[in-house]
Amino acid sequence: MKARWHFDFVSPFSYLHLKLFDWIAVPLEIEPVPVLFAGLLDATGSTGPAEIPAKRLQTYRYCTWLARREGIPFRFPPRHPFNPLFALRLAVASGASLATVERMFDVIWADGRDPEDPETMGAMAQAAGVEDAAAATSAPGAKAKLRANTEAAAAAGIFGVPTFEVAGEHFWGADSIGLMNDFLRNPAYFEEPEMARLARLPVGATRKA
Repeated sequence: MKARWHFDFVSPFSYLHLKLFDWIAVPLEIEPVPVLFAGLLDATGSTGPAEIPAKRLQTYRYCTWLARREGIPFRFPPRHPFNPLFALRLAVASGASLATVERMFDVIWADGRDPEDPETMGAMAQAAGVEDAAAATSAPGAKAKLRANTEAAAAAGIFGVPTFEVAGEHFWGADSIGLMNDFLRNPAYFEEPEMARLARLPVGATRKA
């Protein structure tokens, strides 16, 4: 079964999710899809967790805790959030295979390196197998592909990263593998009465803009 995995290198949850793919119980042919998380936030009028000071700290603590609990090599880079455009365009230019994407993630999140530092950029280019990274990431095609990926994801209703798109459903977050497994084992899972009721649940109150 084919699945599209939407990610952004700026997201520690994307890295952790990738490292938990062994939990996926149903064989999947996974296509990594680089998207700009900031573009998804703009499309939905949302705020990222790192843009809310108290939530930022809680998120960073949780990610560090989860990595320690699961034995995943993990260290925050010197600055976060950072600008992920170089890494994303590099992934696009390389063809964004799962192995390439994981090697690039490791440079940032396993080693805790600054992805905007020239040496780190060189390490990511080496991990991606791209010789002229400057030319590859500035090429109109790489920029257009990343923009198209992000716009298509937003149009499909994807609002955050990481998100799996499989069998017509979306599974968002590093903690969504269990839910996705249950759905893949039973494609009628969301048609069960209580799950189906959630799709029709009326809004009881709205916040004033």
